[in-house]
Amino acid sequence: MSFFTHILACLFGMGSWVSINGLWVELPLIVPQIPEGWYLPSYLSVLIQMANVGPLFITLMHRFRPGALNETVVIYVIISLGMVASFLLAFFWKETLVVAGVPRSVALLLLTFFLSTVDCTSSVTFLPFMMRLKPQYLTTYFVGEGVSGLLPALVALIQGVGVVHCNNCTRMINDTGSVSVSYELQAHYQPANFSARVFFFFLSAMMLVCLGAFILLNCHPAVARECPNAHYPNRVLEKGEAAQMNPTEQKSMIKQSDIKPKSCFGTGTYSRIQVLYIFFILAWVNGLTNVVLPSVQSYSCLPYGNSAYHLSATMAAVSNPLACFIAMFFPTRSLLLLGALTVFGSGVGAYIMGMAVLSPCPLLVNETSGTFLIVGSWIIFILTLSYVKVIIGVILRDEGHSALVWCGAVVQLGSLMGAVTMFPLVSASDSGKGQPGKDYKSGPEKA
Repeated sequence: MSFFTHILACLFGMGSWVSINGLWVELPLIVPQIPEGWYLPSYLSVLIQMANVGPLFITLMHRFRPGALNETVVIYVIISLGMVASFLLAFFWKETLVVAGVPRSVALLLLTFFLSTVDCTSSVTFLPFMMRLKPQYLTTYFVGEGVSGLLPALVALIQGVGVVHCNNCTRMINDTGSVSVSYELQAHYQPANFSARVFFFFLSAMMLVCLGAFILLNCHPAVARECPNAHYPNRVLEKGEAAQMNPTEQKSMIKQSDIKPKSCFGTGTYSRIQVLYIFFILAWVNGLTNVVLPSVQSYSCLPYGNSAYHLSATMAAVSNPLACFIAMFFPTRSLLLLGALTVFGSGVGAYIMGMAVLSPCPLLVNETSGTFLIVGSWIIFILTLSYVKVIIGVILRDEGHSALVWCGAVVQLGSLMGAVTMFPLVSASDSGKGQPGKDYKSGPEKA
């Protein structure tokens, strides 16, 4: 395998969700300067779900008009659109227009919709494109996808986003001739080390890097030598066609040619029940990791202190690419292990959700052990279920091009179902506390 191709696959995967992930981590800097305030995260959640029209269109075209869409051209278009939208955000994110007598950040919301469409559509285009490379490069792609959440967070950390200090303030109150003095704490946000404009330029540059990686994956001779199937027609590969990607796989299929397929899905390796089982786990895991638990992360961690919240968020971002590295060296296709890991990860997620429900007084709230448990739970939760997602991607890669298209579609479906479930719950909870949407700012990475 080529180290050069691994780097390109990682950079290509990094462009899949870097724009929306970057927008989420920049919210503490954006929100105080726009009229929507902390309602913005809720608006973004709705826009991201509306952007699923992109993957829906691609999936329907693959299903009813296979081969009609040129996959390479579609990827060039969406990467270029993401790059241009990120660049325009740098200039227009603060601009407002009066709509129905109320100032609105129309440019910000419109460009965010375009970015959401780009990132959502990448799930059903980037993954199928990786069918052209050897199976090992798919794991590297997932590493890049994990880095797309980690890298913007690290840049925002350097920027100093959301650094706040509480100062004692004295207020003089004159009530019916008597003067009283009150003391209160007021939050003062520290100025960022560089502006939101520079950060959006960074996101645009990352999309440019993704575009460059994609061009090299298509055109570089070193990559072509690694990919004997690089020039397969842009159509759905089914059954025996998937085996043509690898000579050893082809020999294996010749030996087993007289074995009756278990289903009409992919190569027929898995029965219909097993396919439904795999896709159910995929939707469940993505719903939990992309939306359900991230939407309550602040509720589950902040009672234990700011350090617990920031540590859990940072380590969770690191755990995603780490799980992909583990899958690179310890791949498995055991459906039984897949289910066991899903149950275990979901159990850890249930503990996190329980602490969020009990907020602001969860278990062991004033104990060091409580902090250790909640941070460790977030690490184990993301590590376990990210590993499950990668292994499912590897399994479906063996089933052919169309299987990866459906993989991306189910990823988006799981995220959509999670958002539909959690959005009213979190919004109602925020309203009850008199801080609409404020705690939702840790929001979904890939809703």
